[in-house]
Parts: sequence; C-alpha cells; structure tokens
Amino acid sequence: MDLQLRGKKAIVTGATRGIGLRVARLLADEGADVAICSRTEAAVQRTVAELRGRGSNAIGDVVDVAQGEALRAWIDAAAERLRGLDVFVSNVSSGPSIAGEAGWRACIESDILGAVSGCEAALPHLRQSQAGAIVFNASISGVMAKALRAPGIYAYGSCKAAVIAYAAQLSKDVARDGIRVNCVSPGPIYFEGGPWEQIRKHAPQMYDDALQECVLGRLGTPEEVAAAIVFLASPVSGFTTSQNLHVDGGYMQHIAF
Repeated sequence: MDLQLRGKKAIVTGATRGIGLRVARLLADEGADVAICSRTEAAVQRTVAELRGRGSNAIGDVVDVAQGEALRAWIDAAAERLRGLDVFVSNVSSGPSIAGEAGWRACIESDILGAVSGCEAALPHLRQSQAGAIVFNASISGVMAKALRAPGIYAYGSCKAAVIAYAAQLSKDVARDGIRVNCVSPGPIYFEGGPWEQIRKHAPQMYDDALQECVLGRLGTPEEVAAAIVFLASPVSGFTTSQNLHVDGGYMQHIAF
C-alpha cells in the first residue's frame, strides 16, 4: 500500500531506539524526510546516517523533550530545515522506571509537558500543510487499572491517560485547520534493550503473565506499533481523527465501544 508519504516532512521525538526508531525508519522507507531527536549525540548521528541510507533527507539533533524551550526551538528549526512539516510524532516517554515523587516529575515533564510543548511548536507549521497529522505514542496503561508491581507505574499510567485526553481534546480544536490527531496505545512490546527484555530477565512471572494475557500468545514488536503510527499519520488515513488505537495483541480483553 502506498501511504502517500513521499515528499512529506516528519518530526519524530525520541527516535534512536525502540518504537521511535522504527517509526523513523518506516517514514523514510515511505519517502518522507525525517527530523529526529534524542538525548545522545552518538545515537542521533547513527540514526540520521541510517535514515539517509534509506533515501530520506534526514536531520537530527540532541534534544531533551523535558526542556520545553529547547524543544520548541528545535521543532521550529527542524521544520525550517525540512522546508515544511506534515507529520509530528510525539514518542518520548520516561517509562515506569522511577519510584516516588521523582517518577511523577519525570513522567509529567517528559510524557505530558514534552508532548504539549512539542505540539504547540509543531502546530503553526502543520497548519501550512495539506495533510497535517499528529500521532501520540501513548500506552494501554493510560486506560486500564491493573495491579502491576513496577516502580513508577502509577505515574506512568496517569500521565499516559493525560496524553490520551489531551489528544482527544486537541483533535476537536485543530480539525478546522485540516490537522488530524490520534493516539496509538501499545501493549507489552518486546525488543532488545527494551523494558520487557528487562522484565523477562528480572521479573519472569510478570513476563509470563503478559504472555498469557496477550490472546495472540506473544508480545508485540516495535515494528508492529510503528506500522500503526505511520498509517495514522499518513494521508491514506485521512478520515480518521480523535482515535486511540490499541496495539496490544488482545491484552486488553474488553469490548471497545
């Protein structure tokens, strides 16, 4: 399927590993020019080189999305260097790894304020596009209440819920500008160096429980989440907005009305 992304301009935050990296790769493979950021210089350089090898006029810089002023300045500069902006993918998350108040602050600053600051900076550029789209990488943790023994899980789930609500509200306001806003909420996603690899090593019972609760009988891959994100970002999905798509292998065993 041609996603009609050739020549489009995209920004993806946190795109040097995991789901973000796969989103950037897929956008490049579809012919988009991609700007990426992360907090590690070597990772940014490596990823930009890879994306250019895939034919994308890719650019990248070191940015911490928790630093709102720096993030907004970078998005403005990136959109100018790309000569426009059609797609903004808000991907960065602190994850449920820090316990206590520090975990709450990390989630609020990266997951919520990072998403909001990024959108506020991206919107003036997206309004100039004929196919403007925003996609948030959220989590099923934002819509479920489940006993999980993981540090920072309350903060993580609460902040992802805030992102999902923000996206839904934003989608109504920017629709008049031709901008679509959607979320993708992954379930348990396994990749080398990722959180579920650590869970498999250090909390095998939690890993086995997740395997049993995913009705497909396995954990997901970052490529599968990236495919959903890029589809929602593409003009092919042009009549879809205000949605929160679960990519979770049936982990959320409910009827979604």
